[in-house]
Amino acid sequence: MSLLRQGTHYVLIGLLQLLLDWLVFVGATALGMPVPAGNITGRVAGALLGFWLNGRITFARDGARLGWHRFGRFAVVWSVMTVLSTWLVATVAHSLGLQWAWLAKPLVEGGLAAVTFFLWRHVVYR
Repeated sequence: MSLLRQGTHYVLIGLLQLLLDWLVFVGATALGMPVPAGNITGRVAGALLGFWLNGRITFARDGARLGWHRFGRFAVVWSVMTVLSTWLVATVAHSLGLQWAWLAKPLVEGGLAAVTFFLWRHVVYR
């Protein structure tokens, strides 16, 4: 698989993930859920979509690259990134307010996506 092909699919799938994650986060926190819980809820929704699509499309070689073994590695990487994401988004919400956290979330997730591409490629879906 070419890095360019994988990168292109990763970006497109990532945009879908980000949209779902952000919509769930904004909806949950607008309804009164605390920012950390809302962030985790949004990331879970995006992660489930992303694990499935990236395993079936982005990092698939001769077929889907899914399964419990890969999901375990995915969960470890995702958990670390979720702690970082939640800390960053909660810090923005605490310092600047909820609406700024809504705006900051796509930037936070976009920055983390650049790092996680290489972790997904070399650790999770190898």
